[in-house]
Amino acid sequence: MSDQEITEMIQRNSNPNKAIAQLYEQHYDMLESMVIQNSGTEEEAADIIQESMLVMVQMIKTGKFRGESTIKSMLYSISKNKWISEIRRKRSSLARHENYLTKHEENELDVSEAITRQENLNFVMTLFDKLGETCKKILNLFYYEDMAMKEICEKMEFSSEQVLRNKKYKCLKSLIESVKSSPQIGEQLLKSLRNEK
Repeated sequence: MSDQEITEMIQRNSNPNKAIAQLYEQHYDMLESMVIQNSGTEEEAADIIQESMLVMVQMIKTGKFRGESTIKSMLYSISKNKWISEIRRKRSSLARHENYLTKHEENELDVSEAITRQENLNFVMTLFDKLGETCKKILNLFYYEDMAMKEICEKMEFSSEQVLRNKKYKCLKSLIESVKSSPQIGEQLLKSLRNEK
């Protein structure tokens, strides 16, 4: 299927699922290789590709993609930029985490308290993972990277801040529900989310 056929099917909403399936079939392996060859995993590649496909389809629907370049080169460019941003985010997050650990190592914390905190942190991160990628990103950006709702809305391409707030509320609700069986951990989780010490 040619770029023009795919574009027309998506724009006219004439069997768009078939067109999108073609995009995946034609370009997935190339995009996956790009991410993996640049220190990524198959799972990370899958996330980047899905996000890039959504951007590509939206560009076609809104007429922002005019066919001045091929779909292949456009998808590659979108995926590359998203992956570079993800690498920067991970490096920044790692640097902050190392800085956090260094500062706290200077304090004379009781060993058992330090172990408990680490266990709780691991528990919280496990809960975040179970929420799904979207919720994990929202909560991480808001609570641990201190990003404003407006910035998160733009970064994650939500249609409005209200839609994002609703999603964040549902994510938090799911998170709290998952710790009801352990009041002590639930209390620690709430303190972490409020940035309390």
